[in-house]
Amino acid sequence: MQTFERYLLGANRWALILLLAAMAVIIFVNVALRYLTNASLEWAEEVARYLMIWLTFLGAGPVLRYGGHIAVENLQDALPPPAAVALRALVALLLFAFFGFMVWYGWLYMERTMFQLTPVTQIPFAYVYSAMVIGGVLLIVHLLFIVRGYALRREFAADGHFDANASASL
Repeated sequence: MQTFERYLLGANRWALILLLAAMAVIIFVNVALRYLTNASLEWAEEVARYLMIWLTFLGAGPVLRYGGHIAVENLQDALPPPAAVALRALVALLLFAFFGFMVWYGWLYMERTMFQLTPVTQIPFAYVYSAMVIGGVLLIVHLLFIVRGYALRREFAADGHFDANASASL
């Protein structure tokens, strides 16, 4: 299971790196062309927007895994330890329910938009909405890996690549 987790996290990180790099290159080239030739790529804004959507949904899982999302922790800090564990277990259940809802609703959106095409690139909108489905599944998988430590001890995953405390202080 640790091997699967390591490969999943590596693939997830590389997908994020490639999406961000592609988005940066597309926007840079478009801006450079606009100022150097007074012409721009008509598809650049649309593609960058869809890459940002994918980046957001694929990146939510690793951020969840390291505790980087915004959280209000005052209530669990004020509770006695058994009640805090119960509260975190409830939060985890609500997260699983929300992520499941997100996958289900994303699937419905995919079905409804399979024959609607994007304005410039003419690809089905379902490809854009599939980011919600894949991101939701990844959120569920990442939460499964940390839920026990989170609920029992308020622990998140840790490694040298991501510091949730440093990112939260920005």
